[in-house]
This record gives sequence, structure tokens and C-alpha cells, in this order.
Amino acid sequence: MAPAAVGVAVFSLALIPTAGQAPVAQPQARTQPRTPDGKPNLNGIWQVLGTAHWDLQPHSAREGFPAGQGVVEGDDIPYQPWAAAKKKENFEKRLTADPLTKCYLPGVPRITYVPFPFEIVQTPKYLAIAYEYAHATRIIYTDGSPHVEAVDFWMGDSRGRWEGDTLVVDVTDFNDKTWFDMAGNFHSDALHVVERYTPTDPDHMNYEVTIEDPKVFTRPWKMSMVLYRRVEKGLQLLDYDCVGFFWEKFLTGK
Repeated sequence: MAPAAVGVAVFSLALIPTAGQAPVAQPQARTQPRTPDGKPNLNGIWQVLGTAHWDLQPHSAREGFPAGQGVVEGDDIPYQPWAAAKKKENFEKRLTADPLTKCYLPGVPRITYVPFPFEIVQTPKYLAIAYEYAHATRIIYTDGSPHVEAVDFWMGDSRGRWEGDTLVVDVTDFNDKTWFDMAGNFHSDALHVVERYTPTDPDHMNYEVTIEDPKVFTRPWKMSMVLYRRVEKGLQLLDYDCVGFFWEKFLTGK
């Protein structure tokens, strides 16, 4: 044990500047970039690095599914009894029943954490988001305009506002045809989503989502994860046109 202790002491002393030696410079905190109107600058390409797309809850690895620690607050999705049975059925049929196997749009919030990047373009009146997956797009209006009425969308209708440095996005007007993940977690057309995008430094955002659906769940519930800014030189969104893949599989029977 003595040699180890001596080694630690020597290492610690090496960190102390000697006479005439300049102190080691400490890294400076990076300033959050802002747009001309003073809002956090979210422009750029972002991506979730995690396993929420495969299963929102903690799960072990299985064929086609990497292991994950889960992103749901409390690890519990509060299904009504009938809906819990439906989720189990979805899971058993997931390889063919997941809407993404037919190249349907993933919906919100799943489009954020499919394993593909997305690009935000920010203006004072709206944010436009282009997703690499299936040419999906969203416009989040921040001009105070109301939701549209009596219409449903695969990606919902998004209206945003700023609460300090957090972009809060209210999303309604969904259809009932998307899932939250590949494990069969689902919703109805009564889905109401509230997203919160909070920058924690120039290259990271906390992404928190509140889910409400009185037809399926007994109470609202939350998930959260980190968005990472992609900073590779020359990076751009590429093309993942799953429609072509779907028809190739359909026509060849493979």
C-alpha cells in the first residue's frame, strides 16, 4: 500500500506550480450564442445519442435492439388497463406492426430521437426543422398564432414560445397512427405533447417531453434526454428515403 500512497502524493505535488512557474490555465466557460433578438441560438444540426427509439423504458439487449437505461421519469408509463394489453400486443408484433416499417412519419416526439440527425433553422417568428429521416419537416411558429382546428397530422401542429432560455413547444392535432418507439408504446388522436428545449451549453440541450392522452393514459408522464450538436467539419443532412426501401422490399418479397 505504501508505494501507491507515495505515487498519489507525487502526482498531487506535480499539480502545484513551483516558484517562477505560471499556474495551469483553467478552461473558460463557453458563452451561450444568441440570435440578434436575444434568444438562444439553436441553429445547427443536432442528434439524440441513445436508445429511446427502440424502447423508452429500461431494457436488455435483444436482436435488433440495443440495451438502454430508459428515458421515462420514474420508468413507468401509466397505461389504462386496456391500453396496457394493447401495448403488449404491439410489442409481440413489433417487427411488422411498427408504423416505421411502412415508412410512415414517426410523429412527435419520436422524430426527435430516431437515430438520424436533424437541422434547426431559427427566425424571430418560427423555427423550421428538417429531419434526415424520410424528408420529414416541422415548422414551430413562435409568433403567437393559435393552433389550427379540426385537422389531424402525422407530425401534429406545433406552436412555440420562449420561457427564459427554454423553447416550449405545444403540439396538438395528431392522428393515432404513430408509436413512441419500436417497443409498441402508442397513443390515440387525443395526444397532447409539450416539448421543452433548454440549452445547457453551446453544444448540448436538455430535451424534456410531457405526454398527455386521456384516452390511453391515467395521468400525464414525462421523458427526457440530451440533444448533442453535431460539429463535424462540412456536416450536412444526407438522404434516408425509406419509401424506396419499402417498395423494394414489397416488390421483391424480401
